[in-house]
Amino acid sequence: MNTSSFVVGIGEVLWDVFPEGKQLGGAPANFVYHVTRFGCQGLLVSAVGKNDAYGDEICEALGERNIKSLIERLEYPTGRVQVSLDKFGIPEYDIVKDVAWDNIVFTEELESIAQKTVAVCFGSLAQRNPVSRKTIMKFVDAVPDTPASYKIFDINLRQNFYDKEILEYSIKRCNILKINEEELLKLRDLFYDKSMPDYEVCNKLKQDFSLKYLILTRGAENSFVYADDKIIFRDTPKVNVVDTVGAGDSFTAAFVASLLNGADAETAHTVAVETSAYVCTQQGAMPEMPVR
Repeated sequence: MNTSSFVVGIGEVLWDVFPEGKQLGGAPANFVYHVTRFGCQGLLVSAVGKNDAYGDEICEALGERNIKSLIERLEYPTGRVQVSLDKFGIPEYDIVKDVAWDNIVFTEELESIAQKTVAVCFGSLAQRNPVSRKTIMKFVDAVPDTPASYKIFDINLRQNFYDKEILEYSIKRCNILKINEEELLKLRDLFYDKSMPDYEVCNKLKQDFSLKYLILTRGAENSFVYADDKIIFRDTPKVNVVDTVGAGDSFTAAFVASLLNGADAETAHTVAVETSAYVCTQQGAMPEMPVR
């Protein structure tokens, strides 16, 4: 991969506040952390509060993790999410509204970065506010469409912060769609017949939206990559789960970074599965990663 090309995560950056303390979070931040570990020039685009201790701490934490970022400081509070884990280690979220990352503004600098971007990952949560939604879509549209570029919609549905229009608009602009089991059912109910089998929904989504890849993850069970000429299947490794926070983001990052580094889809899928399984054995979304 050309090291002058950016791999961008755009959207929310925030503090995940657990009972035992807070951790740096947000799907785009997790994505950028992991693509950087794979040798890509990751860049986080987001916003935090202007005169805000939480915002200062986020900027400091990003630097400590060597996460390059373009962070606006705005007259809104820094994002926070109250996180609780159920008995299986699955996170539940209470997401504070009307925060800085809801109000990311599109600038000439962002447009310049987009034109140098080889992959961009975005989700639905940061599109809950029209300001950030417009910026994200402008950025995605400004990324050049080439055979070697990737626009990844990692849906990450949270609470009620989405609707059919946002999802359809976003899927039309991506060439990689990543969903989990719950998200698959919601997309089926929104776009297709509720009796349609899972594999048919995946095939229809890939065909109807002209996707390069559709990725379906099924937690501790398995995952599928729907490619043009095949469906690639991988079992999920059996590991001792500490928590699953950020595991899906690490999967996306490992898959995309592997493609950018020249791997085929089969190899990229294997690396993604192994990476996300390892993250599940660690505390938090951004653990130190083994060299392998």
